[in-house]
This record gives sequence, C-alpha cells and structure tokens, in this order.
Amino acid sequence: MDADVVVVGAGPVGLLVAGELRLGGADVVVVDRLAAPMTESRASTIHARTMEILDQRGLLDRLGAPPGIPVGHFGGIPLDLSGQPSRFAGQWKVPQADLERVLTQWVHELGVRIRRGHDVRVLVPGADEVEVGAHTSRGPVRLRAAYVVGCDGDDSAVRRLAPFEFPGAPATRELFRCDVTGVDVPDHRFERFPDGLAISATRNGVTRVMVHEFGHWPAHRASPPEFTEVAAAWKRVTGEDISGGTAIWVNAFDNSRRQVARYRQGRVLLAGDAAHRQMPVGGQALNLGLQDAANLGWKLAAEVTGWAPAGLLDSYHGERHPAGQAVLDAVEAQAHLLLGGPEVEAVRAFVADLLDLPDVHDRLATQVGGLDVRYQAGTHPLDGARVPQVELATEEGRTTTTDLLRGGRGVLLDLSGDRARADHMRRLVTTAAGPISAVCGTAPDPSPLAGAATVLVRPDGHVAWAGDHDSDPGAALRRWFGGR
Repeated sequence: MDADVVVVGAGPVGLLVAGELRLGGADVVVVDRLAAPMTESRASTIHARTMEILDQRGLLDRLGAPPGIPVGHFGGIPLDLSGQPSRFAGQWKVPQADLERVLTQWVHELGVRIRRGHDVRVLVPGADEVEVGAHTSRGPVRLRAAYVVGCDGDDSAVRRLAPFEFPGAPATRELFRCDVTGVDVPDHRFERFPDGLAISATRNGVTRVMVHEFGHWPAHRASPPEFTEVAAAWKRVTGEDISGGTAIWVNAFDNSRRQVARYRQGRVLLAGDAAHRQMPVGGQALNLGLQDAANLGWKLAAEVTGWAPAGLLDSYHGERHPAGQAVLDAVEAQAHLLLGGPEVEAVRAFVADLLDLPDVHDRLATQVGGLDVRYQAGTHPLDGARVPQVELATEEGRTTTTDLLRGGRGVLLDLSGDRARADHMRRLVTTAAGPISAVCGTAPDPSPLAGAATVLVRPDGHVAWAGDHDSDPGAALRRWFGGR
C-alpha cells in the first residue's frame, strides 16, 4: 500500500488528524486539491478546549502569544467567558493561515507526506483497503491505503463518493461575508438594524464585514457572490457605503444543518465539516472539527498498528456524533436569536435576563468553550471528562498532566502515595498492548484530582477511568489499551 492512512484535506482538521496518526505510529499521506495553502483566514476563533488540545502537543509556543478575548456571545448576546474552568478561558484569535502553517511544520517534522494539487475524484472502498483516485496537473494518480479519512470540508468529495448519508435541514437564511480594504466604517458587534444584522471589525487595515437581511432567503449559488452584491446589502441594512473598497475574498454562508448518520463507514471516516454542516457562529465549526481530530487520530493509529481492542475505532462515532449533535443544536438556537427579525426581540431580552443567572451563564460558557464534553459515564466524577491541568511532583521531577501527554501516549497516573500500589501500576502497564506510561507522583491539596488514587488518561486528554485506593484499573486499561 501507499500508506496506512490517506487523509483528504490539508486544512487544520486534516493536519491535526495526520499528526495524531503519526504520533501513534501510522504511515500517513495527506492529499489536498489546492496547489498551495490558503492565505485567507476565514476562521480565526479558537476556544478553550481546543487551546488545551494544542497545548497537549506542545504547539502553543509555535503560535506565539495569540490575543485573548474574555467576552464571547450566544446568538449575538454578550457572554462573559473569563470564568470558564480552563487556563485558556475566553476566546483566542489565531488566523487560520497561521494555524495551518504551524500544523504543517509539525506534521512534516513527524514524517507526514503532503501532496498538493490532488483533486480526489474516485473512491473505491474494499474489504482490506481503499483506493483513492485523484486528478493532478500531471495526470491521474491512484493511492491505496488501509483507511481514508475525509477532512475535505463542507463540500466533501469523500462524503459524496463513499457515499455517506447526510440528513438534516436545508437553509432558510443567508449571510454575506468578506474581507475588504479601503473602507472606513465603524465596528459593529452583532448590531441589529431594522432591516438586518451587521457585523464588522477592522484590524491591520482589513475590515471583515458580515451582513444578513431579515427575511432574505438564500440563493442557489454555483459560485461566491460578487462584492457588489455584498456592498448593496450592507448599504440597505446600515446605510453605509463600502462599494469603493477592494474585496480580498467574498463568500456566502447559510444556516443549513446536516450531520452524517455515521462518522465511520467501513474503512472510510469523516471529521470536521465533512461530517457536519452548521452555520459558522463564533468559530464553532473549526473547533468542533479539531476536537473530532483529537478523538479520531489515536484510535485509528491503534487500529492500523494492530493493538486496538475491539470497539475502539467505533467509539469515534459513538463519542463524536453526540458531541457534534449538541453543538448543532446550540448553533441552531443561536441562529434564531441572531438572524430572526423583530419577532425574536422578546426572546432575546428573555435570554439576556437568563444569562444573569450563574447556573445558566456557566452552562452556556462551558458549552461555547467545548469544556462540557464528557465521553462516558462512570462511578467517579472524573470519568469521561478532560483531565485538568495539575502540577505533579514525581520521582523524575516536577511536571504537569499536560506535559505527560506531549508524545501522544496514554498515562496511568498513580497518586496514592502507596509504594506497593505504585509498583503494581508499573507492572500493570507492561501488560497493555498500546503505548502507555505509568507515572507515580503527588498532586497539591486541594486539586481537581483530589479523591482519585489512580487516573487513567487517554492520549486525547480525556479520563478513561479514575478510582480510589481500593479500586483497580485493570479492566479499564484492557478496554482502552488492549493487552492481557
């Protein structure tokens, strides 16, 4: 075969999947239709959970110091995010082009091969392999792999060619969006005018504008709208003239809502916008996709390198489909609040009042940040949740739970202070089939890990199992890392 896995799409989601696969020992080829990376940064908002995932792999230093914004929104209603239970509370502005550059450098260092100018037009899944046919400037190319992952965006060729069932609801509203230079307009933060919604912000001489006309039904488009259409809509809504500006790029998006029935179909899997379509409110689409990638990469690597226990790869759909559905539901609610006409003003006022209630505020703030995802119920409060960042004192020195995840391995963390139990944990990990390390240490008191003698952490940073001094992680270890 040409690779263990062919990843279709060299955007942020495809690159993160590829990196996670390589950390797990898989041979990976990434193909992309574009001959060169995009320079446009249509998505630029990174949420708290995604920042944690990037930090787990040591990628934040490469991004420099992205600016943080403590206030987000829910349907255009301001939402304070500064109290989120994360070191990265708030929203972080990382232009997509910068994120792709960092991820590309990372996967190159890991040994991922990236082939650009490959337009995938054929997909032939078989019992033991998948054949991918792509058109290039030098003619057709065929690749064979054990698995294919489609990370090729909203209009996914992989999703269409497999094919995947893609149920959902069609669009009823449309927004125009563009970056433009040479205009001077005030910033509009989700400003509602009598005839529509306007959003604008100017940074470094470039103004991003988004505009929706209340009651405007989406057009069937074979190509992006012209800038003249955007400028006309902007003037009808705001009264401001931007027609003299120069558009860098223009597109239209809508509130259509779809999600594939299954994230896995035999040897073909989907992640990111290829798996779910939603209105891009507050950067939800990019963050949802990157969190798909973190969940999928280590599991598929386990499958192709031969140590995956039964059901591990299928747990990708089992965990990420509900997580995606929850985000789509929240985006749908925001779309009504944001794009509804005068008839939603009473509802908006009611929701704004509810946000003054601490429980409501905290619930929405954790949901927006992707911090509420818990993958499986258990007997311990930590089961299924993301592992909190905690400083640890170990025999090898001081470290953190985040540092322990740098190499993409699982961690069996013993905090009992019992030497006999610590020795048992060290012996236990030698029975695992998958890559996992035993780490024995102590955590400060109090800490988010208080009450847990042992914590089993998956490579994606979620807790597979936690227990007290009298419990044994053996069954959970075999469930997630195989072995005897």
